[in-house]
Formats: sequence, structure tokens, C-alpha cells
Amino acid sequence: MATPPLQQANFLLANLKTDWAIKPLLQRCQELVKVIDDNPAKELHLIFPWLVESIFGSLDGVIGGWNLRFLQARNHEYNIAMEFLDPSGPMMKLVYKLQAEEYKYDIPVTCLPGPLKASIHEGTIPDCPLFHRLQLPLSGQMSLSLSFNPFEYYMFHLAMSLITQRNHPNGLHFTTSDNAYFTLVDIYLKYFLPTEGNVPLSPFSDIRATVPPPATRSPSVPFAGYGLPSTSLLKRHISHQPSASADPAAQEIWRTETLLQMFVEVWLHHYSLEMYQKLQSPQAKLAVLQYRLGISSMHCNPPGYGTLSTYQEPFSPTEEHVLAVRLLVKHLHTFSSSLKPEPTSPLPSAQPQASPLEEFKRVVISQFVQQKLYIFLQHCFGHWPLDASFRAVLETWLSYIQPWRYTTEKSNPLLDSQNKNVPEKWATFVQENLLMYTKLFQGFVNRAVRTDLVNSKNALMVFRVAKVFAQPNLSEMIQKGEQLFLEPEHVLHHRHQRMFLSPAHGGSFLSSRQPAEADAVFKVKSHVYSLEGQDCQYKQMFGKEQRNVVLQLVQLVAQAQQITKRMSDASGDGAAKQSFLTWFGLGSLDMNTTYMGGELDEMGENGKKTDEHLERALDYLCQIFRLNAGQVSQLMGNMAAAESEVGSKQLPDCIQGQNGPILTDLGRMQIINGLRRFEIGYQGDPELQPIRSYENAFLVRLLFWIASLVNQRFGGHMDALCVRRDFLGRLGQHYLMSGGKERCRMSPATRRSLERQLGPRLSLRLFASYRTILAILLLYLLGALFSFGPLSSTGLILVAGFIHGLFMTVLAEKLKKQ
Repeated sequence: MATPPLQQANFLLANLKTDWAIKPLLQRCQELVKVIDDNPAKELHLIFPWLVESIFGSLDGVIGGWNLRFLQARNHEYNIAMEFLDPSGPMMKLVYKLQAEEYKYDIPVTCLPGPLKASIHEGTIPDCPLFHRLQLPLSGQMSLSLSFNPFEYYMFHLAMSLITQRNHPNGLHFTTSDNAYFTLVDIYLKYFLPTEGNVPLSPFSDIRATVPPPATRSPSVPFAGYGLPSTSLLKRHISHQPSASADPAAQEIWRTETLLQMFVEVWLHHYSLEMYQKLQSPQAKLAVLQYRLGISSMHCNPPGYGTLSTYQEPFSPTEEHVLAVRLLVKHLHTFSSSLKPEPTSPLPSAQPQASPLEEFKRVVISQFVQQKLYIFLQHCFGHWPLDASFRAVLETWLSYIQPWRYTTEKSNPLLDSQNKNVPEKWATFVQENLLMYTKLFQGFVNRAVRTDLVNSKNALMVFRVAKVFAQPNLSEMIQKGEQLFLEPEHVLHHRHQRMFLSPAHGGSFLSSRQPAEADAVFKVKSHVYSLEGQDCQYKQMFGKEQRNVVLQLVQLVAQAQQITKRMSDASGDGAAKQSFLTWFGLGSLDMNTTYMGGELDEMGENGKKTDEHLERALDYLCQIFRLNAGQVSQLMGNMAAAESEVGSKQLPDCIQGQNGPILTDLGRMQIINGLRRFEIGYQGDPELQPIRSYENAFLVRLLFWIASLVNQRFGGHMDALCVRRDFLGRLGQHYLMSGGKERCRMSPATRRSLERQLGPRLSLRLFASYRTILAILLLYLLGALFSFGPLSSTGLILVAGFIHGLFMTVLAEKLKKQ
């Protein structure tokens, strides 16, 4: 009697789970390959969910799986995992095997990203076809679920593993340059979104013919539900299953669409339910349609339709998350730019029909990525910490706004310099992504003026952005896009009406440029209003208000240049002074400057590079906004003169309060940018400050104990001596009250507190310094050369110290009288 399939599958799953816990990865993969080859889909159906979770981890993050994000190329398990998960490997063979039988797997809605989960619970189903397969809860179940086919289920877990698996189990951190997860994502993107040829058919010939695409979509569901309507040609290819004689790629294009939708929905769908409802509402879509038809006006705003910034939710993507998005953006640019040029034919009917993949390339950026990536980047610009980790967000943004860098055309490296113009064919892309350039540039400038530009990493980021926007032709393209958006409505209506005039009615003088320009106006307006809302207040990148902010940035860059040069000079001077002689006591004894050496050394190493970045950033900003070089030079000269007059130790701008100075907003800005700083020093009891590296710890503690006994025993006599007004009293003050000069620089509250605690007392800590000990030993050696014994040398040293005190007391009295 044959074993029932369900029991055999359960037995097989139990064996795999047992082996999974004790066997190495190579042996596990070898057994899995055999299981996939030898068992039918009915038995593999129950194994598949467990296997996917064991590889990518659970959706709640409890199970780490293979931890692909922390599996480096130098690890011996790296090649094993990549071979098993390859698009032509055993795991994908299992996916296609189950796909042929049309199995379904449920994903709880609670495992989706927050906005998607909330929108579904509120009854707002996203336009994305992936979420149109909601399963009603069965008896005993409390939550909704989505029904995915095996390919969708597998890709969903691949995308979610970047979000759910936050930390390495051992607390380690690895780079993303060579880990298995990023390599696998890159391989899948190149395989399912190829730049040359069509999407590869299933590599498993025995099951390829039985692998159907997912269920046919409803004609009412657009191909890309991300804002603008898609082309009818593409909908015809995608919405209907092609015949056997059609392009073979049409049978497999659904995998390309599924892969991209999974990455976009999981990685970029991070905003609030309110914003999502506004974007998908009929009023919002009607507003976009009205602007496309040229009939919109300021009097037909949909009620209650706000800007995207009003509805953003707080979320914190990791640096790895952003880098994965950048990898996706770079490949999509390469994929889209590989679009074949349309052949020209005099007869429209003779034009060959484009393949589904070519049509997909035409709309992949605007339909799938643009809207969500803009929201994602805009939120990162406004909420990311003001530190060097922002570089990941910055490079993702710069990658998106430079699609010409990822074309498949071979270019001469010698021509890829800053003097190479941006090709004119990209003007349409700039106009249709205007907010990506203008709004995000304004967001970056607002961040830059609040960062420390003396820091080499912050200076590098300013240089990178300035260099990109200083590319020839780019600023003119952006200005042209702004002019199209700001085209007056009455002029637009007039042109729109004149387009359809016949020659008999005066239409013969119309140029062919007018319809194209009007269409460009509609596209720019549709882009801006679909992303920012119809009531948005657009701020021009080259307007007066933004120009003032850029001038502020230019001033801060120039100030940072002066500080960098000054600190570099100081590091050089400090290195010259740090010679062997300072150890003998010939250097400065200021304890509060002991820890500045490391900072100056670091500044000396990076100072030249930072100064170069700031200087070139300044030049680029002047080119972009056509700033007068003479005025900038005069500004820098005035700043240098002001710095030389006031000195580098001038306090930040502050007001005097009851308990000391209080910083103003200007003072905070001066401290952030390193323009001014307070003199930081120890303000407590000098006898209790930390033991320095040039002091002997044992002697410090011993001498403090001796001095404490003397002060406790003779404290009253010391007080009586120091209150006397004669010469003897002043001499006592010189020896017993040496901390008065330090106390005069303290805040009033600290000074009053110390004056109550400290009085005349003996301090012996000076003799615990290695410098003092060495100086005394040298004096004893000098005495020995002149045949003085230890007692005689000690007496001479004490007499010399007493004479020095007399001299300093008399000198202080004379200076006081003058």
C-alpha cells in the first residue's frame, strides 16, 4: 500500500528539519538538490514555505535564516549559497516546479509594511495588482491574508529580509560591498531586467511549457498604479496572455514586473495612510487629468488635498536599506537606457510592434519608481541625522538624477570630465523629474548650513552635490523646467486652443514647436502637482529666496576654508613644538591643552583634502548660481581680516545671565561650524583634577595625603597669615593661594562655590610631576659637580625657592601700584 502524499511530505519535512540543525550548509544544499529533483510538486508544496523561511528568515525577524546580509565573499559558505539561489539554480527550479501546479501561499497582512497594512485594514486596496488577491479570514482566523504564487512568495521574502533582519546575531557589522544579499539582488535584477535581449525563459526545459503567468488582470486595473495612467499598448501586452506564436518574452514578462513591484512596494512604501489615500483618491487623479487636458485652474482645487510633506510618517531606514535602494535605482537606469530606438517608417501601419520588455523599459522609471522614491528621499533629507551616514542617501539621490551615467553607450574616459555637457536628450527626464532636482537640492542646502563644514566628510558631501549640479547644461535644463511649470494658465489655454486651428482660420503660421512645448508644460505640471498636491507653494531653485540661502552656504564654506587653513597651520606649529625638549619642562604646562594634540594631528592629515573640497565646492556653487567672483573674494577677504582682528579665541555670541553667559542662536551656529569656541578647562578643585600622563600616580596620592594633614593641622594659622595686609601676608598669599588666577575665569556660580570651599592651603602636587622631579635631580647633579652634599643642595634649593617667592611678591606689588 502506497504512503499517502501528505504523510510522506510530513515525514520528508521532519527529516529536513532534523538535518538542518546538525549538518553543514554544503551537505544540506546537496540533500535539498536531491529532494527537489526526486520528489513531485505535491510533496514539495509543504516543504516550500519552511525552506524559504529557513533561507531568508521569518517575517517577524526571530529566525535569521542564512543571514545573507552578513555572509561575505571570503566566507567558504558564500559560493554554496549563491550557487543554490542562482536564477538557474535548484531553489528557482523548485519555484518553477510549484508554479507549474499553480499552488498558492498566504502572507498575513500584518506582515506588510506599515502603510500598506493600514490602508488594507481601512478598506483602501492599493492599485498594485499584487495586493488584489486578499483572502477573507477563515473560521478561527482573525486577520486577512494575501495569496501569492510561488514566485511572488519567494521574492516577497527576499525583499522583506532586508527590512526584518536588522542586526547580526553576534553584534558584528559588515560592509555591503561583497555580501551575499546585495550580490544576489544584483544578479536577480540583471537576470529578470536584462539590458540586452529578452527576459530569459525558464532554464528548466522539462517544466517550462507548463509554467503559466499569473492570473489575467482586470482591464480596470492599470499596469502601474503609481499615479499617471499607463499606455494602452503596454496594457494590451500585459493584461492578456499572448498566443504561442507571439513574442516568447511576453510569456515571461510577468516575472520582471513581479520582481520590481516587490522591491518597490517593500523598500519604498514608507509613508502614512493619509498620504496614500490622497494619492489614490479620485480627486487627486482628476486633478492630474485636468492638468493634462489643460483645463485646470486655481479655482478647482480638490477640497482637503494637501501636500505630501503634510502626511509623512516617521520611519528610520537603515544605511543598508538606502544602499539597496541605490542598487535598484542604478540598475533601473541602465535597464531603461537600453531601450532600442524606434525605427522610422513613413507609414504608421508599417511600424513594427515593440516587444513587451521594450514597452516596460519605456515606463519603468516614471510608472514604478518616481513617486515612491521622491517621498522616500524627501523624508530622509528631512529626518536623517546630521552626520556622515547621510552619504548613503546623498549618493542614492545623485544616482537617480544622473541617468546619463548609466547608459549602455561606450564613452571615452578622457571625455568623462566636468566639461562634458549633459546630452540634450535628457532634458525631458529633467523636466519630468523637476522636484527631484529642485526640491531635494533645497533640502540638502538646508541641511548643509546646519552641519560642521570643517569636517572632511561633510565638506566632501557639499563638494559632490555642487560638482553634479555644475555639469554644463544641467542648470539650464532645470531652469527651463521651472519656466515650463510657471507658464501662466491663460497663455497655456491660448496655445492649447490655437493648436487645433485650421489653415483657413489662421493656423498656417503655427510652428511645430508649439504642440511639443504645450505637451512639455502639461508633463511638468502633472509631475509637480501629482507629487506635491495642487495647493503646493513651489519655490524656485534659482529664485531670490533660494539664492539667499545659497549665499549663506557660500559664506559658511568660505569660513570653513579659513578655519581649515588655520587649524592646519596650528597642527604644523604644534608638531614643531612637540619635541624632546618639552619633556624636560621647557614646553607649556597648561593642563587644559593637553588633549588638543590628537585633534590637530588629525586635522593636519585631512586638512589639505578638506580645503581642496571646500575650494572646489565654492567654485561650483558660483558657477551654478552665477555668483560674482569679485564679491565672493571680497567676502573671504573681509572674513580673514575679521578673524585676524578678533583672534581665534573670541567667545561665541552670547548674553550675560545671572549664572554666566547664555548662547544665542548666532552663537550656536558659530560653535556648530567651528567659527568660535569657549575655552574649555577644568574648573573644580585643582587638587582633585584627574591624574595627568606626566604625573606619577603614587606621588600624587601621597603628596595629597601629606598636604591634607598639614592643611588640617595648620589651616587656622594659614587663614590668619593670608588676611594680613603687610608684606608677610602677601608672601603667604603667593605660596598658599596660587589658584586665584584660575578662579577668575570661572562662571559666577562656580566661582562662588569654590570660594566657599577653598581657602589658603598648602599644595604639593607640583612635586609629583616628572618634569619637576627631573629638574630637581638635575639640580642635585649640578650640586654634586661643585662638591655639595645632599643636605647642602637641599638647603640651596629651598633658599632659591624662597628668594623666588620674595621677588615675585615684590614684583606683583609694583605692578599693582602701577
